[in-house]
Amino acid sequence: MSAETDALERAYHHALTYLAGLDAQSVSATTSAATLRTRLAAPLPETGTPAARVIDDLVAATEGGHVGSAGGRFFGWVIGGALPSALGADWLTSTWDENTTIAASGPAGAAVEEVAGAWIKEVLDLPREASFAFTTGCQMAHVTGLAAARHALLAREGWDVEEQGLFGAPPIRVLANDQRHGSAVRALRFLGLGAGSLRSLPTRDGRLGRSTLEQALADGGGPTIVLLNAGDLNLGAFDDFTRLIPIARAAGTWVHVDGAFGLWARASREHRALTEGVDLADSWATDAHKWLNTPKDIGVAIVRDAVAHRAAMTQSASYIDTSGELRDAIDWTPDWTRRARGHAVYAALRELGRKGVADMIDRCCRQAATMAEGIAALPGAELVAPAILNQAMVRFPDPRASDDDAHDRQTLAVIDAVNASGEAYFSGTVWQGRRAMRISVCNWRTTDRDVERAVAAVAAALRG
Repeated sequence: MSAETDALERAYHHALTYLAGLDAQSVSATTSAATLRTRLAAPLPETGTPAARVIDDLVAATEGGHVGSAGGRFFGWVIGGALPSALGADWLTSTWDENTTIAASGPAGAAVEEVAGAWIKEVLDLPREASFAFTTGCQMAHVTGLAAARHALLAREGWDVEEQGLFGAPPIRVLANDQRHGSAVRALRFLGLGAGSLRSLPTRDGRLGRSTLEQALADGGGPTIVLLNAGDLNLGAFDDFTRLIPIARAAGTWVHVDGAFGLWARASREHRALTEGVDLADSWATDAHKWLNTPKDIGVAIVRDAVAHRAAMTQSASYIDTSGELRDAIDWTPDWTRRARGHAVYAALRELGRKGVADMIDRCCRQAATMAEGIAALPGAELVAPAILNQAMVRFPDPRASDDDAHDRQTLAVIDAVNASGEAYFSGTVWQGRRAMRISVCNWRTTDRDVERAVAAVAAALRG
């Protein structure tokens, strides 16, 4: 048996063992940081170690240090699991080990991405003529979409930003829903627009009002980006795209939609209405590794103006062969060296099909609602926000006190107790100045029994 075969067989064994134990093991990590460092921080060896032993030693050294977000009882952040086919395709992606920056270095990967990108636009019902990019995540999907916006808006002003940079360029202002995610602001920093270019617009129940946007547009001029939400991380609220986007576009703005997870409601039978009008935007950012349940490191940028998208990203060099018939990812993504992200997306969509995607989304939403209602019914708990989609919030007031600080401490204490039990995992947030516990369901593995276990874990934590 070769060293390669031996190492891969050991990895396969450990992977199956881990997946088989997800339902029984603690969702929270059970090993301290100090212990993990002690186990791992051996002196760098002078001579090599057999590959299979390296795998076994790595598994042993990190035991208890993994958070069970791959399983069905993780509700802390919007983190999906990996569907069987997507996980298998991801293993093969690493095995094939191609750099799919250009099609010449990975023709199959390029062809798969072409199909997977078309399928994504189809299942999300976005303009079929739009361009797309598979990025490392929604963070870089924002960078990609907003880079296209920067190019298009400044080109209208006669400014070539790719050649001339931003020094002396007409300033771009950004009008954004005040519940925007930090990754969109970070993208503005990466692109040289700066966080200071953003004006935060007040919302009601997480939604931007028509008059608020109209007033903001009237308050200034020049190149403008309007940033809207398709599912914010606390409420899961959606902006009113049908009303807001025509107003924004009539003013000559570029509309970018943050739909990291919420854009997938577009594929739902029960919740599609929340996304009505979202297809009128100019660019969209989402993740496959959230609700499509692919392995991590797969975001998706979709841009209506393919010319602006390509102009903002493309790069050439004398040693790059771009003469083939297939799509070159370097024209559409910020990456130079990149793995083939289309294989896992293709596999997930084939495994689920259109109906399977809809069923998974609707099931997660029902489970989020059931969990929120079940926890809110417990003595010592209260519902802060019901599940509009797959997000909800609850709070745990201190029965011995009347001040908000005490209620915040009690809420955090309950979250810590639940997580320490290993039965479920939740995260805290701040909503309207008060601490709350977020409930987020987007894993294909989550069952109704998992929901019952989570509610029971909260009940136990409240009993102390």
